[in-house]
Amino acid sequence: MDLFAVLRKLQQKSEAKILLVVLDGVGGLPLEPGGPTELEAARTPNLDRLAGESALGLLTLVYPGLTPGSGPGHLALFGYDPFRYLVGRGALSALGLGVDFRDGDVALRGNFATLGPDGQVLDRRAGRPSTEENQRVVAKLQEAIPRIEDVAVYFYTESEHRFLVVLRGEGLGDGLTDTDPQKTGLPPLEAQALDEASRKTARVVNLLSARIREVLRDEPKINGALFRGASRRPSFPSMAEVYGVRAAAIASYPMYKGLASLVGMEVLPVEGEGDAHEGKLKALRENWEGYDFFYLHFKKTDAKGEDGDFPGKVAEIERFDALLPEILALKPDVLAITGDHSTPALLRAHSWHPVPLLLKAPYLRRDAAQRFTESEATKGSLGHLRGMELMPLLLAHAGKLLKYGA
Repeated sequence: MDLFAVLRKLQQKSEAKILLVVLDGVGGLPLEPGGPTELEAARTPNLDRLAGESALGLLTLVYPGLTPGSGPGHLALFGYDPFRYLVGRGALSALGLGVDFRDGDVALRGNFATLGPDGQVLDRRAGRPSTEENQRVVAKLQEAIPRIEDVAVYFYTESEHRFLVVLRGEGLGDGLTDTDPQKTGLPPLEAQALDEASRKTARVVNLLSARIREVLRDEPKINGALFRGASRRPSFPSMAEVYGVRAAAIASYPMYKGLASLVGMEVLPVEGEGDAHEGKLKALRENWEGYDFFYLHFKKTDAKGEDGDFPGKVAEIERFDALLPEILALKPDVLAITGDHSTPALLRAHSWHPVPLLLKAPYLRRDAAQRFTESEATKGSLGHLRGMELMPLLLAHAGKLLKYGA
């Protein structure tokens, strides 16, 4: 079913404001059987109070058993079918950074990594270097590797260990496998072409990986690169077209800015480095009157989960809880708090587990859930939804949808 065709016909204007808060990777698991998840271990008096006034449920972002990447997870939250609207991580980073990214270019998201003498990956994130250190290494690579064969190579800093490469030349396709093995103790993978049109790209990426190792061989930690998400520039319908809303995004990391711009959100500037909580709240306050849909993203819950840092993830949840009163002071008509996927510290990676969803809105049915946790969400009146079912629910509570059918 093409739900967008239906929603285009049902859209109507209202003055209600919708705020979607995404705590990246917020879902978790207990470290041992019977123990608490990160959400259950956190002290969250503000979230607890809000849960008592809201409806809760669970979200499976993409499909039961499928572990979502951040791209499919977010697109589902925005109401875009993640099986139909596909985009690679490289394109998202390029769009988020606002670099020169043309039709025919191929973008790849890179991780700086630490490789051992045997070529195996010791650390997939090279110890999470500072962004300044990243910039130094990117400048070194740009000077040393302006081209591979007849393909121009452009390097860009994203943040910490993350960087972007844009390849520009004739005959490039984006159908290739990642070089990131997704775990330590293995060597980087060779890129493999998935179609005839991408054979040249795969060859160039493999030559680029080898050249990067050569240029960085004397670096103590950043001595290799892992690539994923090769992609060309996509084109999606905008949220204004489909939902009739003027949407704004507040995020710090380029990938999430790219996701937002891809669906037609205006990406608002945020003051501060890293997750910049105060800068995000300032941007929200200062632009509150100008938009009727806001996407507010917090990253560090996911980063701590990927690091296997259970206490650190708990602390990030508590850090968000302390900010919640400032968000509530804006009195959004419809407020949703959820995640784009689970990132249990136990697994040090994204997982397929559903995430809790909290909805504060008019005309709710009260339920028994009293905390924003995985176990409490199972008691909620919202039930168990798929990710792309959230957006119509938010629009309905905001009075932005007409009746369907006679």
